[in-house]
Amino acid sequence: MTELATREQAFGLVAEGVAAGLSAPWRLYLARGCRYLSLNVGDRAEWDAWRTHLNCPELSVRVYDAGGEIRRCSVAELVLDGCRISVELVEEVSTDDLERLLTADPEVDPAGPGAGPTNPGADPAGTGPEER
Repeated sequence: MTELATREQAFGLVAEGVAAGLSAPWRLYLARGCRYLSLNVGDRAEWDAWRTHLNCPELSVRVYDAGGEIRRCSVAELVLDGCRISVELVEEVSTDDLERLLTADPEVDPAGPGAGPTNPGADPAGTGPEER
């Protein structure tokens, strides 16, 4: 698929993911004109699978109070031919989870692909000092 010009193509993108073995999103929102597609998933494993499948380069996490409940919203986004696609996960957390909220997600390294404990000098392009 090279562009998301029609509803059929947008829903086809989701169908391809499901056909590849991913769980279907529990909610799907497609804005008029196919400019925005949002997939809401149920747990962290589904979020990781969809963001990996779509190769989402932009990740953000927001923590907020929702009427006495603390929620963590993780969003992975990409733009595909003018259509912004986001994979969203909303988790309810408690004050017992505050330490987890303040700690970077070990699965998502903000330094980019290739960086991490085994390759701390990697640049965002994924090449480490040994590859430069």
